[in-house]
Amino acid sequence: MSKIARKTIVSVVIVILALSIAAFGFVACNKKTDVKGEVKVTDMIGREVAVTPGSYQRVVCIGAGALRMYSYIGDVSLLAGVEDIENTTLQNRPKMFDQAARPYQLANKAVFDAITSSCGVGGPQAQAAEAEKILACNPDIVISEYEDVEKADALQEQLGVPVVTLSYGANGVFDENVKNSFTLLGKIFGKEQKAATLNEFIAAQTKLISDRTANVAEEDKPSVYICGLGQWGKTDHLFTAQNYAPFNVAHIKNVISGLSKDGIQPIEKEKFEAIAPRIDIFIFDAAATDKLKSAYSIGAFENVKAFSDGKVYLEMAYNAYYTNLEIALINTWYIAKVAYPTLFEDINMTEKTNEVTRAFLGKDLAEAIFACPLSAGGYQTIDLATFFA
Repeated sequence: MSKIARKTIVSVVIVILALSIAAFGFVACNKKTDVKGEVKVTDMIGREVAVTPGSYQRVVCIGAGALRMYSYIGDVSLLAGVEDIENTTLQNRPKMFDQAARPYQLANKAVFDAITSSCGVGGPQAQAAEAEKILACNPDIVISEYEDVEKADALQEQLGVPVVTLSYGANGVFDENVKNSFTLLGKIFGKEQKAATLNEFIAAQTKLISDRTANVAEEDKPSVYICGLGQWGKTDHLFTAQNYAPFNVAHIKNVISGLSKDGIQPIEKEKFEAIAPRIDIFIFDAAATDKLKSAYSIGAFENVKAFSDGKVYLEMAYNAYYTNLEIALINTWYIAKVAYPTLFEDINMTEKTNEVTRAFLGKDLAEAIFACPLSAGGYQTIDLATFFA
């Protein structure tokens, strides 16, 4: 082969290689463009998930509390399906929470009821995602409150869309997990300012309560007992908590201490009877109303000081398909008000309820919350002769 021929072949090879590299670069560039705006986020159980902020048009929320959190930050008109528990037009659905206030449900009932696609049954017995029903909703993203890494990964693989898990944490509205979940939702759905504003509101309200009560002398603090905080349908006067976040925020003296662990839990009947004479203020949650009426009828509160002194109070439902975060904050104002009435005499609970629900859901919901059967008309001092009759 001549030198000229060899040079010609080499030149052709070089040209082909150059064209190939150029073509590869063009394809790679196009691939990058296809995922323009895609970012990696870390969800609340530590999973790294690729999302495209602000792009989602068909949202599904699964698990206790997921739709509530989304309702605070996201656009409910983008929901492609809801759990049966959220659609009150359905006959065969979990109905255990229908008597209690769930503000996100009250605010969006018409929207939820108009959605014909089901992404699962929902309710406290629903311990796993229903993949086939979710697929039928054709979502482009799933917001979950099933806090299981392996199951979340498997569901994401099966659906082919991002599955992002949120978390409430142990301290509800005062927990960093709630703040971070809101921030995460804001980033995913292009609602960063809305999330930041809500987080700032919660922080400001928390500080207002804490600042008002910070200088109360220990000897001037009444001993307070709160109950009815536990599992729905089981919670009663024995379900309480030590190191309870709302009490900590409002500098409340909790009559309960010395338990082996923190968190909502039932105490022994004997322990309740032992502390009964030391309970200056007795607060019970609306979720436990029926159980407390039964307990009252058999004399369970005969030795409770607060019952003798007329210092028994009703707060709104703290838990109803997981924690009502706005109600948890409102309840904290109420707890502080009944413990330190002179420090909070300017606080009207209807006005405060509306202020908080406007911040969370954009609506005045006090009237609707207080009208729910278990709310019994709203925050109140209990008239023992009529309430427990």
